[in-house]
Amino acid sequence: MENKYNLKSPAVKRLMKEAAELRDPTEHYHAQPLEDNLFEWHFSVRGPPDSDFDGGIYHGRIVLPPEYPMKPPSIILLTPNGRFEVGKKICLSISGHHPETWQPSWSIRTALIAIIGFMPTKGEGAIGSLDYTPEERRVLAKKSQDFCCETCGCSIRTSLLALTPNSNPTAKDCEAKELAQQISFRAESSLMRQASERCAESESSTLTQEDTFTSASHEVADRPHAEQAEVFSATAVEGTQIATATSCGRPLNPRQRHSQQHSQLNQRDGTESATNREDFAPAARQLRDESHAGTALLVVVLTLALAILIFRRIYLTNEYKFDYEL
Repeated sequence: MENKYNLKSPAVKRLMKEAAELRDPTEHYHAQPLEDNLFEWHFSVRGPPDSDFDGGIYHGRIVLPPEYPMKPPSIILLTPNGRFEVGKKICLSISGHHPETWQPSWSIRTALIAIIGFMPTKGEGAIGSLDYTPEERRVLAKKSQDFCCETCGCSIRTSLLALTPNSNPTAKDCEAKELAQQISFRAESSLMRQASERCAESESSTLTQEDTFTSASHEVADRPHAEQAEVFSATAVEGTQIATATSCGRPLNPRQRHSQQHSQLNQRDGTESATNREDFAPAARQLRDESHAGTALLVVVLTLALAILIFRRIYLTNEYKFDYEL
């Protein structure tokens, strides 16, 4: 595998080092890259004791970006567990869904310990989260020991060392736990609630913005063009301020983005329509006036030309008669 990658790459050097450190499985976790892909790792973690996941061993994938460790990995669980959806990227503060909270000092070991710590927490509707009942999770914990990964061929029963009363954490484990504590497991649920509240506020403000533009459109429908342009412009500025205030630093879901784009298009079309009608009215009048003046000038020119032809005809006729009499 070393001949396949650029060993000068920071990501490759970091992953090679972590692969060497995690080569030997522990009682609680194990992870190694695939034989043909250094940027995809498969891992196994033991369910936390004294929880609904006690006795379970869960298998999953970690997909790392080329910019690792500057950017976070994506984490996917492959074993049914009742806390995380199977085959879907889970939303945690250590995963690719939250690059703003990722720290380069964290590692794959930190991620594994964090996953174990996150399992007993509530899903709170986060992406890739589930809230199964304790009974369902205990059933899945027992079934997890029979899981076998088709990709890496890992057998769950032999992926981790057996638990013993004398199992002591290593220095690396202690360091990883200290780093994992910075993730603040309990604060994750609070962050999820805040994100949900922000989304609800944003959706409400977006609907208010749409109602504002709709009512403004009906209100100014019968007004003169100049007043329509003025009202639409004022409404557009107000709507832009609302959209900026509600969406600054707050992610919008696809439906909210669609509503906001629809409102902005209606806003732009209404403003341009009213403004264009007012701007082009004087130009149209001027064009009509110029057309009338041109028509009148053409009539005068044609009249003068006809008069000159008649005069010339009379003059030539008289001159011919004069010459004939002589």
